[in-house]
Amino acid sequence: MGALRPEAGEDISLPPEQYQPPMTWGGRTWRLIVMVLISAATFATRASYLWEEARWWFIIDLALAVVSYTVIWWRRRHPVAVTTFTNIVTIVSSSSIGPAVLAMVSLSTRRRWSEIVPQAVLSVGAGMVAVRFFATPTEQDDPALVQFAVTVIATGAMIAWGLYIGSRRELLASWQARALSSEAEQQAKVMQARSAERARIAREMHDILAHRISAMSMSAGALAYRSDLTREQVRDTAQTIQETSHLALTELREVLGVLREGPGDARPENPQTALDLMSLIDEARALGMRIEARCDIEIDALSPAISRTLYRCVQEALTNARRHSPSAPVALHIRGGPDHGVDLLVENALPLSAGSYSPTPGFGLVGLAERVELHGGRQSATVSEDKRFLLHVWLPWQS
Repeated sequence: MGALRPEAGEDISLPPEQYQPPMTWGGRTWRLIVMVLISAATFATRASYLWEEARWWFIIDLALAVVSYTVIWWRRRHPVAVTTFTNIVTIVSSSSIGPAVLAMVSLSTRRRWSEIVPQAVLSVGAGMVAVRFFATPTEQDDPALVQFAVTVIATGAMIAWGLYIGSRRELLASWQARALSSEAEQQAKVMQARSAERARIAREMHDILAHRISAMSMSAGALAYRSDLTREQVRDTAQTIQETSHLALTELREVLGVLREGPGDARPENPQTALDLMSLIDEARALGMRIEARCDIEIDALSPAISRTLYRCVQEALTNARRHSPSAPVALHIRGGPDHGVDLLVENALPLSAGSYSPTPGFGLVGLAERVELHGGRQSATVSEDKRFLLHVWLPWQS
Protein backbone atom coordinates (compact mmCIF):
# COMPACT_ATOMS: atom_id res chain seq x y z
CA MET A 1 0.00 0.00 0.00
CA GLY A 2 3.02 2.27 -0.21
CA ALA A 3 1.68 3.64 -3.51
CA LEU A 4 -1.23 5.20 -1.62
CA ARG A 5 0.94 7.80 0.12
CA PRO A 6 -0.33 11.21 -1.05
CA GLU A 7 1.35 14.57 -0.86
CA ALA A 8 0.04 17.22 1.55
CA GLY A 9 -3.28 18.58 0.27
CA GLU A 10 -3.55 16.03 -2.61
CA ASP A 11 -6.94 14.60 -3.63
CA ILE A 12 -7.27 11.14 -2.12
CA SER A 13 -9.94 9.76 -4.50
CA LEU A 14 -8.50 6.38 -5.51
CA PRO A 15 -9.02 4.25 -8.62
CA PRO A 16 -10.06 0.61 -8.11
CA GLU A 17 -6.63 -0.68 -9.06
CA GLN A 18 -5.11 1.02 -6.02
CA TYR A 19 -7.55 0.08 -3.25
CA GLN A 20 -7.68 -3.63 -4.14
CA PRO A 21 -5.85 -5.50 -1.36
CA PRO A 22 -2.95 -7.76 -2.34
CA MET A 23 -3.79 -11.43 -2.75
CA THR A 24 -2.41 -13.83 -0.17
CA TRP A 25 -2.27 -17.61 -0.19
CA GLY A 26 -4.88 -17.69 2.52
CA GLY A 27 -7.22 -15.53 0.45
CA ARG A 28 -6.67 -17.66 -2.63
CA THR A 29 -7.37 -20.83 -0.66
CA TRP A 30 -10.73 -19.82 0.81
CA ARG A 31 -11.88 -18.40 -2.53
CA LEU A 32 -10.97 -21.69 -4.21
CA ILE A 33 -12.91 -23.63 -1.57
CA VAL A 34 -16.02 -21.46 -2.04
CA MET A 35 -15.84 -21.84 -5.84
CA VAL A 36 -15.52 -25.62 -5.58
CA LEU A 37 -18.50 -25.83 -3.19
CA ILE A 38 -20.70 -23.74 -5.50
CA SER A 39 -19.64 -25.71 -8.55
CA ALA A 40 -20.15 -29.02 -6.76
CA ALA A 41 -23.63 -28.02 -5.55
CA THR A 42 -24.81 -27.04 -9.04
CA PHE A 43 -23.10 -29.85 -10.92
CA ALA A 44 -24.38 -32.53 -8.54
CA THR A 45 -27.97 -31.89 -9.65
CA ARG A 46 -27.22 -33.00 -13.22
CA ALA A 47 -24.05 -35.10 -12.97
CA SER A 48 -25.85 -38.46 -12.97
CA TYR A 49 -28.09 -37.50 -15.90
CA LEU A 50 -25.16 -36.28 -17.98
CA TRP A 51 -23.12 -39.40 -17.21
CA GLU A 52 -25.90 -41.70 -18.25
CA GLU A 53 -27.54 -39.78 -21.12
CA ALA A 54 -24.84 -37.44 -22.54
CA ARG A 55 -21.42 -38.48 -21.39
CA TRP A 56 -19.76 -36.22 -23.97
CA TRP A 57 -21.52 -33.27 -22.33
CA PHE A 58 -20.29 -34.47 -18.93
CA ILE A 59 -16.70 -34.35 -20.18
CA ILE A 60 -17.12 -30.95 -21.86
CA ASP A 61 -18.70 -29.55 -18.70
CA LEU A 62 -15.71 -30.54 -16.57
CA ALA A 63 -13.21 -29.49 -19.25
CA LEU A 64 -14.73 -26.01 -19.43
CA ALA A 65 -14.66 -25.87 -15.63
CA VAL A 66 -10.93 -26.55 -15.65
CA VAL A 67 -10.46 -23.68 -18.10
CA SER A 68 -12.66 -21.41 -15.97
CA TYR A 69 -10.73 -22.25 -12.82
CA THR A 70 -7.55 -21.37 -14.68
CA VAL A 71 -8.55 -18.02 -16.19
CA ILE A 72 -10.21 -16.85 -12.96
CA TRP A 73 -6.79 -15.99 -11.50
CA TRP A 74 -6.45 -13.18 -14.09
CA ARG A 75 -9.75 -11.58 -13.06
CA ARG A 76 -8.05 -8.49 -11.58
CA ARG A 77 -5.82 -7.86 -14.57
CA HIS A 78 -8.61 -8.48 -17.15
CA PRO A 79 -11.88 -8.25 -15.17
CA VAL A 80 -14.28 -7.69 -18.08
CA ALA A 81 -12.79 -10.37 -20.31
CA VAL A 82 -12.71 -13.01 -17.57
CA THR A 83 -16.29 -12.24 -16.45
CA THR A 84 -17.54 -12.37 -20.02
CA PHE A 85 -15.88 -15.72 -20.62
CA THR A 86 -17.19 -17.33 -17.42
CA ASN A 87 -20.74 -16.03 -18.03
CA ILE A 88 -20.81 -17.51 -21.52
CA VAL A 89 -19.28 -20.81 -20.39
CA THR A 90 -21.98 -21.31 -17.72
CA ILE A 91 -24.52 -21.77 -20.53
CA VAL A 92 -23.25 -25.30 -21.12
CA SER A 93 -21.05 -25.91 -18.04
CA SER A 94 -22.76 -25.90 -14.65
CA SER A 95 -19.47 -26.73 -12.93
CA SER A 96 -18.14 -23.35 -14.09
CA ILE A 97 -20.70 -21.44 -12.03
CA GLY A 98 -18.24 -21.16 -9.11
CA PRO A 99 -15.67 -19.17 -11.12
CA ALA A 100 -18.48 -17.18 -12.74
CA VAL A 101 -19.78 -16.10 -9.32
CA LEU A 102 -16.31 -15.04 -8.17
CA ALA A 103 -15.68 -13.17 -11.43
CA MET A 104 -18.97 -11.24 -11.13
CA VAL A 105 -18.36 -10.36 -7.49
CA SER A 106 -14.78 -9.30 -8.23
CA LEU A 107 -15.92 -7.15 -11.16
CA SER A 108 -18.55 -5.48 -8.95
CA THR A 109 -15.93 -4.51 -6.36
CA ARG A 110 -14.59 -2.04 -8.95
CA ARG A 111 -17.90 -0.15 -8.67
CA ARG A 112 -17.98 0.86 -12.30
CA TRP A 113 -21.51 0.69 -13.66
CA SER A 114 -20.24 0.83 -17.24
CA GLU A 115 -18.75 -2.60 -16.59
CA ILE A 116 -21.35 -4.01 -14.20
CA VAL A 117 -24.52 -3.37 -16.23
CA PRO A 118 -23.42 -5.17 -19.44
CA GLN A 119 -22.14 -8.13 -17.43
CA ALA A 120 -25.36 -8.28 -15.40
CA VAL A 121 -27.41 -8.40 -18.63
CA LEU A 122 -25.07 -11.06 -20.02
CA SER A 123 -25.32 -13.11 -16.82
CA VAL A 124 -29.12 -13.06 -16.82
CA GLY A 125 -29.23 -13.77 -20.55
CA ALA A 126 -26.79 -16.66 -20.24
CA GLY A 127 -28.79 -18.10 -17.39
CA MET A 128 -32.05 -17.98 -19.36
CA VAL A 129 -30.42 -19.51 -22.45
CA ALA A 130 -29.00 -22.31 -20.32
CA VAL A 131 -32.40 -23.01 -18.77
CA ARG A 132 -34.19 -22.84 -22.12
CA PHE A 133 -31.83 -24.90 -24.29
CA PHE A 134 -29.34 -26.76 -22.06
CA ALA A 135 -31.40 -27.76 -19.05
CA THR A 136 -32.08 -31.32 -17.95
CA PRO A 137 -35.66 -32.61 -18.03
CA THR A 138 -35.94 -32.09 -14.30
CA GLU A 139 -34.84 -28.44 -14.55
CA GLN A 140 -37.30 -27.74 -17.38
CA ASP A 141 -40.27 -28.42 -15.12
CA ASP A 142 -39.95 -25.00 -13.39
CA PRO A 143 -41.96 -22.11 -14.92
CA ALA A 144 -39.94 -19.70 -17.04
CA LEU A 145 -40.94 -16.74 -14.85
CA VAL A 146 -39.65 -18.47 -11.75
CA GLN A 147 -36.41 -19.36 -13.47
CA PHE A 148 -36.01 -15.76 -14.64
CA ALA A 149 -36.68 -14.39 -11.15
CA VAL A 150 -34.17 -16.77 -9.61
CA THR A 151 -31.52 -15.77 -12.16
CA VAL A 152 -32.13 -12.06 -11.62
CA ILE A 153 -32.05 -12.42 -7.84
CA ALA A 154 -28.84 -14.44 -7.93
CA THR A 155 -27.17 -11.92 -10.26
CA GLY A 156 -28.35 -9.02 -8.10
CA ALA A 157 -27.02 -10.70 -4.98
CA MET A 158 -23.59 -11.17 -6.55
CA ILE A 159 -23.46 -7.54 -7.68
CA ALA A 160 -24.66 -6.24 -4.29
CA TRP A 161 -22.07 -8.31 -2.45
CA GLY A 162 -19.32 -7.07 -4.76
CA LEU A 163 -20.42 -3.43 -4.37
CA TYR A 164 -20.34 -3.79 -0.60
CA ILE A 165 -16.85 -5.29 -0.62
CA GLY A 166 -15.58 -2.61 -3.01
CA SER A 167 -17.11 0.17 -0.92
CA ARG A 168 -15.53 -1.29 2.21
CA ARG A 169 -12.12 -1.53 0.56
CA GLU A 170 -12.28 2.00 -0.80
CA LEU A 171 -13.35 3.34 2.60
CA LEU A 172 -10.41 1.66 4.34
CA ALA A 173 -8.01 2.87 1.65
CA SER A 174 -9.44 6.39 1.94
CA TRP A 175 -8.90 6.38 5.70
CA GLN A 176 -5.34 5.24 5.23
CA ALA A 177 -4.73 7.87 2.55
CA ARG A 178 -6.13 10.57 4.83
CA ALA A 179 -3.93 9.41 7.67
CA LEU A 180 -0.88 9.45 5.40
CA SER A 181 -1.86 12.90 4.13
CA SER A 182 -2.20 14.22 7.68
CA GLU A 183 1.16 12.66 8.53
CA ALA A 184 2.76 14.35 5.51
CA GLU A 185 1.27 17.70 6.48
CA GLN A 186 2.45 17.28 10.06
CA GLN A 187 5.95 16.39 8.88
CA ALA A 188 5.96 19.47 6.63
CA LYS A 189 4.95 21.66 9.58
CA VAL A 190 7.66 20.11 11.75
CA MET A 191 10.29 20.66 9.07
CA GLN A 192 9.13 24.26 8.64
CA ALA A 193 9.31 24.86 12.38
CA ARG A 194 12.78 23.32 12.53
CA SER A 195 13.95 25.47 9.65
CA ALA A 196 12.59 28.61 11.30
CA GLU A 197 14.22 27.68 14.61
CA ARG A 198 17.56 27.00 12.92
CA ALA A 199 17.39 30.35 11.16
CA ARG A 200 16.61 32.07 14.46
CA ILE A 201 19.53 30.33 16.19
CA ALA A 202 21.81 31.21 13.28
CA ARG A 203 20.84 34.88 13.54
CA GLU A 204 21.42 34.88 17.29
CA MET A 205 24.82 33.22 16.93
CA HIS A 206 25.84 35.63 14.19
CA ASP A 207 24.77 38.66 16.24
CA ILE A 208 26.70 37.46 19.27
CA LEU A 209 29.85 36.21 17.57
CA ALA A 210 30.13 39.03 15.04
CA HIS A 211 29.79 41.68 17.72
CA ARG A 212 32.16 40.12 20.23
CA ILE A 213 34.74 38.89 17.73
CA SER A 214 34.90 42.26 16.00
CA ALA A 215 35.53 43.86 19.40
CA MET A 216 38.31 41.36 20.14
CA SER A 217 39.75 41.90 16.66
CA MET A 218 39.97 45.65 17.25
CA SER A 219 41.69 45.19 20.61
CA ALA A 220 44.06 42.57 19.21
CA GLY A 221 44.85 44.85 16.30
CA ALA A 222 45.89 47.55 18.70
CA LEU A 223 48.32 45.14 20.35
CA ALA A 224 49.69 44.06 16.98
CA TYR A 225 50.25 47.46 15.41
CA ARG A 226 50.80 49.79 18.37
CA SER A 227 54.38 49.53 19.53
CA ASP A 228 54.17 52.57 21.80
CA LEU A 229 51.75 51.05 24.33
CA THR A 230 52.82 50.93 27.94
CA ARG A 231 52.71 47.73 29.97
CA GLU A 232 49.61 49.03 31.71
CA GLN A 233 47.85 49.67 28.39
CA VAL A 234 48.85 46.25 27.10
CA ARG A 235 47.48 44.65 30.27
CA ASP A 236 44.20 46.58 29.99
CA THR A 237 43.81 45.63 26.34
CA ALA A 238 44.48 41.97 27.08
CA GLN A 239 41.97 42.09 29.91
CA THR A 240 39.41 43.62 27.53
CA ILE A 241 39.98 40.75 25.09
CA GLN A 242 39.57 38.22 27.90
CA GLU A 243 36.35 39.81 29.18
CA THR A 244 34.94 40.09 25.67
CA SER A 245 35.69 36.43 24.88
CA HIS A 246 34.14 35.39 28.19
CA LEU A 247 30.97 37.34 27.36
CA ALA A 248 30.89 35.77 23.89
CA LEU A 249 31.12 32.28 25.35
CA THR A 250 28.44 33.05 27.94
CA GLU A 251 25.99 34.42 25.38
CA LEU A 252 26.78 31.61 22.95
CA ARG A 253 26.04 29.05 25.67
CA GLU A 254 22.66 30.68 26.27
CA VAL A 255 21.77 30.54 22.59
CA LEU A 256 22.86 26.91 22.24
CA GLY A 257 20.65 26.03 25.18
CA VAL A 258 17.67 25.97 22.85
CA LEU A 259 19.23 22.97 21.06
CA ARG A 260 19.08 20.78 24.14
CA GLU A 261 16.33 18.23 24.49
CA GLY A 262 15.48 18.83 28.14
CA PRO A 263 12.45 21.10 28.66
CA GLY A 264 14.24 23.05 31.37
CA ASP A 265 17.60 23.48 29.67
CA ALA A 266 16.72 26.54 27.61
CA ARG A 267 15.28 29.44 29.52
CA PRO A 268 13.08 32.02 27.78
CA GLU A 269 14.94 35.00 26.39
CA ASN A 270 14.59 38.07 28.54
CA PRO A 271 13.63 41.33 26.80
CA GLN A 272 16.42 43.83 26.28
CA THR A 273 16.00 46.91 28.48
CA ALA A 274 17.23 50.47 28.12
CA LEU A 275 20.04 49.60 30.54
CA ASP A 276 21.17 46.75 28.26
CA LEU A 277 21.12 49.07 25.26
CA MET A 278 23.16 51.73 27.01
CA SER A 279 25.61 49.10 28.24
CA LEU A 280 26.04 47.97 24.64
CA ILE A 281 26.84 51.53 23.55
CA ASP A 282 29.17 52.11 26.50
CA GLU A 283 30.99 48.87 25.70
CA ALA A 284 31.52 50.01 22.11
CA ARG A 285 32.82 53.36 23.35
CA ALA A 286 35.23 51.57 25.67
CA LEU A 287 36.64 49.81 22.62
CA GLY A 288 37.51 53.14 21.06
CA MET A 289 34.42 53.89 18.95
CA ARG A 290 33.13 57.45 18.80
CA ILE A 291 29.38 57.19 19.19
CA GLU A 292 26.82 59.96 19.45
CA ALA A 293 23.70 58.22 20.76
CA ARG A 294 20.26 59.65 21.30
CA CYS A 295 17.16 57.79 22.45
CA ASP A 296 13.81 59.62 22.55
CA ILE A 297 11.63 56.67 23.60
CA GLU A 298 11.21 54.46 26.64
CA ILE A 299 12.64 51.07 25.70
CA ASP A 300 10.86 49.47 28.65
CA ALA A 301 7.50 50.44 27.10
CA LEU A 302 8.14 48.24 24.06
CA SER A 303 7.02 44.63 23.84
CA PRO A 304 9.70 42.03 24.68
CA ALA A 305 10.01 40.90 21.05
CA ILE A 306 10.43 44.44 19.71
CA SER A 307 12.88 45.34 22.49
CA ARG A 308 15.10 42.39 21.67
CA THR A 309 14.92 43.07 17.93
CA LEU A 310 15.86 46.71 18.50
CA TYR A 311 18.79 45.59 20.64
CA ARG A 312 20.01 43.24 17.89
CA CYS A 313 19.64 46.00 15.29
CA VAL A 314 21.81 48.38 17.31
CA GLN A 315 24.31 45.59 17.98
CA GLU A 316 24.59 44.74 14.27
CA ALA A 317 24.85 48.41 13.28
CA LEU A 318 27.71 49.02 15.70
CA THR A 319 29.42 45.80 14.59
CA ASN A 320 29.27 46.84 10.92
CA ALA A 321 30.50 50.35 11.72
CA ARG A 322 33.40 48.98 13.76
CA ARG A 323 34.29 46.47 11.01
CA HIS A 324 34.11 48.78 7.97
CA SER A 325 34.86 52.22 9.47
CA PRO A 326 36.58 51.69 12.82
CA SER A 327 37.82 55.26 13.13
CA ALA A 328 34.73 57.07 11.84
CA PRO A 329 32.21 58.62 14.26
CA VAL A 330 28.82 56.98 14.48
CA ALA A 331 25.51 58.80 14.95
CA LEU A 332 22.75 56.69 16.47
CA HIS A 333 19.21 57.97 16.93
CA ILE A 334 16.16 56.08 18.27
CA ARG A 335 12.81 57.83 18.02
CA GLY A 336 9.10 57.12 17.61
CA GLY A 337 5.97 56.47 19.61
CA PRO A 338 2.95 54.18 19.94
CA ASP A 339 1.23 55.74 16.91
CA HIS A 340 4.28 55.86 14.64
CA GLY A 341 6.40 52.89 15.69
CA VAL A 342 10.13 52.82 16.35
CA ASP A 343 12.73 54.37 14.03
CA LEU A 344 16.40 53.46 14.35
CA LEU A 345 18.83 55.63 12.38
CA VAL A 346 22.53 54.77 12.35
CA GLU A 347 24.91 56.87 10.25
CA ASN A 348 28.65 56.70 9.78
CA ALA A 349 31.18 57.84 7.19
CA LEU A 350 32.59 55.27 4.78
CA PRO A 351 36.34 54.79 4.50
CA LEU A 352 38.00 56.44 1.53
CA SER A 353 38.67 53.07 -0.10
CA ALA A 354 34.99 52.19 -0.19
CA GLY A 355 34.26 54.36 -3.20
CA SER A 356 30.78 55.61 -3.96
CA TYR A 357 29.04 52.24 -3.65
CA SER A 358 27.38 50.63 -0.71
CA PRO A 359 29.35 47.80 0.89
CA THR A 360 28.13 44.37 -0.18
CA PRO A 361 25.55 43.17 2.37
CA GLY A 362 26.83 40.23 4.37
CA PHE A 363 24.99 37.68 6.46
CA GLY A 364 24.60 40.23 9.24
CA LEU A 365 22.44 42.70 7.31
CA VAL A 366 20.60 39.87 5.54
CA GLY A 367 19.81 38.14 8.82
CA LEU A 368 18.87 41.47 10.38
CA ALA A 369 16.46 42.18 7.51
CA GLU A 370 14.84 38.78 8.04
CA ARG A 371 14.53 39.39 11.77
CA VAL A 372 12.98 42.83 11.20
CA GLU A 373 10.58 41.47 8.59
CA LEU A 374 9.42 38.69 10.91
CA HIS A 375 8.18 41.37 13.32
CA GLY A 376 6.45 43.39 10.60
CA GLY A 377 9.19 45.99 10.22
CA ARG A 378 11.27 47.41 7.37
CA GLN A 379 14.98 47.95 6.84
CA SER A 380 16.99 49.96 4.32
CA ALA A 381 20.73 50.49 3.91
CA THR A 382 21.84 53.34 1.64
CA VAL A 383 24.89 55.45 0.84
CA SER A 384 24.48 59.21 0.53
CA GLU A 385 26.23 61.37 -2.01
CA ASP A 386 28.76 62.50 0.59
CA LYS A 387 29.78 58.85 1.14
CA ARG A 388 27.95 58.26 4.38
CA PHE A 389 26.37 54.91 5.14
CA LEU A 390 22.85 55.14 6.58
CA LEU A 391 20.99 52.22 8.16
CA HIS A 392 17.27 52.85 8.76
CA VAL A 393 15.13 50.32 10.61
CA TRP A 394 11.43 50.77 11.34
CA LEU A 395 9.67 48.50 13.83
CA PRO A 396 6.06 48.49 15.04
CA TRP A 397 5.53 49.58 18.61
CA GLN A 398 3.98 46.25 19.56
CA SER A 399 4.58 42.84 17.96
